[in-house]
Amino acid sequence: MSEIKFNTNVIHPIECYKEGWARIKDQYWLLFAISMVGAIIGGISMYVLIGAMLCGIFLCYLKVLDGGKVEFEDLFKGFSFFIPSILVTILFIVPMMFVFAIMYVPLIMASVMGPRMSQDELFAMLAGTLAVDFILTVVMACLHTLLMFAFPLIVDKNLSGWQAVKTSAAVVWHNLKGVSGLWGLSFLVTFAGMLLCFVGTYFAIPIIVAGNAVAYRKVFPAAEDVYAQPPSPDIYGDLEN
Repeated sequence: MSEIKFNTNVIHPIECYKEGWARIKDQYWLLFAISMVGAIIGGISMYVLIGAMLCGIFLCYLKVLDGGKVEFEDLFKGFSFFIPSILVTILFIVPMMFVFAIMYVPLIMASVMGPRMSQDELFAMLAGTLAVDFILTVVMACLHTLLMFAFPLIVDKNLSGWQAVKTSAAVVWHNLKGVSGLWGLSFLVTFAGMLLCFVGTYFAIPIIVAGNAVAYRKVFPAAEDVYAQPPSPDIYGDLEN
């Protein structure tokens, strides 16, 4: 498959969020429901279906950005991309689960060792675990950043999982400044939501996803509809004869 071309230096975080909100505000509550249901299905399936759900979610957001009208059933079109989404899902979930597992090591060790572990040994183990967790969290964040466009690429460009991973990493690397700003703004929006008794975080999700979807569309503009342009007069022939 030939290399997919993409734009660079076109991601401006604040503009992405402004445009994202302007595009989705008329369908905000529907997209909110789609995002929540997709996340719930992904969670209760032990993340087996999270890739398909994320594909369905991005399909809905891209449909709105491209001027379409979303229906709730569009979420389940993500199942059509289940196979190509598997690799991306594994790269997303496995490092995250590994980091969470490391966090429980001190508790497990303390339970097993019991009184045989001194306070100094416990503190040393906690410090070591926190250091390892910090390093792994940074690595996981970098990996997730490189993969941020993988799911929309599967949906929009019909790429395989491996092609989506490679293309997403290349796009992020060549748009690193804009992507970093986008992640920073996402953190601020999430933090602002947390200040509202954590409930606001959920309501911020459609805005964050819309901002990321707009950034994707800046890098990969929607294909022009050939029927949107007036046809050439030549196709009608000589009507005077």
